[in-house]
This record gives sequence, C-alpha cells and structure tokens, in this order.
Amino acid sequence: MEKSKVYFTNLRATAKLNLLQKLERLVKQAGIEQIDFKDKFTAIKIHFGEPGNLAFLRPNYAKVIAEVIKNLGGKVFLTDCNTLYVGRRKDALEHLDAAYENGYNPFTTGCQIIIGDGLKGTDEAYVPVPCGEYIKEAKIGRAVMDADIVVSLTHFKGHELTGFGGALKNIGMGCGSRAGKMEMHSDGKPGVKSKVCVGCGVCAKNCAHNAITLVENKATIDHTQCVGCGRCIGTCHFNAIVAAWDESNDVLNKKIAEYTWAILNDRPHFHISLVIDVAPFCDCHAENDLPIIPDIGMFASFDPVALDMACADMANQAPIISGSYLAEQLTNQAANCGERDHFGTTHPETNWMVCVDHAEKIGIGRKAYELIEI
Repeated sequence: MEKSKVYFTNLRATAKLNLLQKLERLVKQAGIEQIDFKDKFTAIKIHFGEPGNLAFLRPNYAKVIAEVIKNLGGKVFLTDCNTLYVGRRKDALEHLDAAYENGYNPFTTGCQIIIGDGLKGTDEAYVPVPCGEYIKEAKIGRAVMDADIVVSLTHFKGHELTGFGGALKNIGMGCGSRAGKMEMHSDGKPGVKSKVCVGCGVCAKNCAHNAITLVENKATIDHTQCVGCGRCIGTCHFNAIVAAWDESNDVLNKKIAEYTWAILNDRPHFHISLVIDVAPFCDCHAENDLPIIPDIGMFASFDPVALDMACADMANQAPIISGSYLAEQLTNQAANCGERDHFGTTHPETNWMVCVDHAEKIGIGRKAYELIEI
C-alpha cells in the first residue's frame, strides 16, 4: 500500500524567506491547490487559545492559509466550537471576545470568525457514523458541517488526556458541539454541583425533556430522561452543571477518531500542523508551561493520521528541555518505568497510539508515511 505523503519544512528563515512565506510554500508544495475552492465555503479549524495561555498559534499563520484559499476562490472562515469546561470560550460571545483578545479578528486574519456550534453550544448537526465502535451519531457544530471543505490548522502540543493534541484531536474533539464533547468525555449525561447551584430554575425551564427538577432548591437531573443535549450547561449562569469527565482515555481517543471520521467523510480536506511551543498541556489551559522539547517545524498533508504520526515521530526524536515538565516526569519515573515516548512519559496514563490506530482502522488515513522535506 502506498504511503501517505507528509511535507515538512524547518523553522530556519532568511531575509528573503520568512516563516510565513515558508508556510505558504509548504502548503502549496503539499498540494492544497489541487482542491477546488472556487465559491466553496471553507472552514479553517483552529484553536484560538484560552486567554492567559501564550502557546496558541499566532493569527499570522491563519492569515497565510486564509489568503491562499481566498486566492483560489474560496469563501473561507475560521472556526472552533464552544468548550465543555468552564472558561472564557464556553459560549459564542465569550469565545469571540477571547479570540479577539488573542489577536484573532477579520483584520488580522483576513477572514471572518464563526463559532461552529452557535451561541450556547447547541447548534449542531447529527452525522451518522456507520463505522463507529462507540459513536453511532456524532453531534457536530452546524457551521462546520455546513462548510464544503475542511482545513485544519493545528498547534501540536502535549495533552493530559490524549497524550498529545494533534490534527485528529483538533478536528474530532474541537468540532464536537457541547453534547458531542460530553459524549466523548463521558456517557453524555451532565451532573449538578449542588454547592454552586442557587436554585434559580433556568436549567429546568430550558430542558426540553423534563429531566431537571428542583429538590430543596437545588437542581437535580434524572439521567433516565436526560438526552445529553448540553443545553443546561449553556443556560446555567453559575457554572453549576458539569459533564462527568469519566470516560477512560483509550475510549476517549477512539471516540475522537470516530468524530473525526464524521467531520471529514465525503468532502475535501487538508491539514497543517505546527510543532512549536510544545507545552505539556492543552491550549485550553489559561496558562502554558515551559515547552518540553525545542521547536521542530511545520507539516502539511491530505492525511491527518499520517500527519499526526510524522509530528509525533519527529517530536520524539527531539531532545528534552531541561527543567521542563517532561524532564521532571522522566526523573520521577526513572526507577519504575520502562522505555516510553516523550508524550507517554509526560502523561503516563495516556496512550496516543490508540487514536491513530483507530483512525487508521476506520479508514481516515494511514500511519505509514513518506516525509518530504522542502
């Protein structure tokens, strides 16, 4: 079987060729111009970064990709879906404020920003997943599914639940609506933090399935009635309703792969990953730790599975930065840990290979790749 092609460029720059020009050259060499963008709505899936975190991708990179697509006739927009956890991106208004605060706006990126699952994270499309082992119907942000073409622009970094956050996680988890994110992280049924609940009853009024009642002035959710739509999380002004976060990491990784299949199936897609500022934790954190390895470079491919493998392989060949979280973990585990890769050492309870293995199994792409350096 033919290997997937992954294109790579390092981060060396000259007065005649800066990094933004190298990124443009990379995606063109990787074949992005083969896609017919003419008058097609094109979603660039990106993480805008939680304010306080400085490791997220600068908007300059997004502008390069947006301009390439616009020059090919595409109708391009940047997108991400609302978060499940409490933070600055849990509804569309706060999400846009956070994006603007981090430098993402139509003037810096050359295109509009659309929050994929709407104001409260409930604007979703239901996508059948016939190949799914765990997911039979994915819940995807409607704006993402309305797009004709999907391009992912990913900051490759560590992640406490999946080992690393690459293209598959950026797409699969990132494009899930609030209900979709709940489905990946748990059985899809939220709970109530009774100490925080003030008994206002707004959640009960907004529940279409009569699953929420007030008992002694506290909200209670009947899981036999709850369908996991996530509307109660979006309507609670006191952050009293939360997801369970109880799914095993291996199952979470498989669900992410199945959501990725739902998003990419039957439409053109292209993927870019930047292995820079490789912090040990997700950009959803309101802080970023010291990178665990030096910056590597920029990668592009039509195959997100091969892309994640290439990024992981090159990251694992890189030296560990002294004083980083990874260096500390390596020291702590030295006495009782066998040989592990950088991301397995950083987060010993994770196994990132589960996601790429499952993604290959269900036909998203191939792990075997040919690395082409330009």
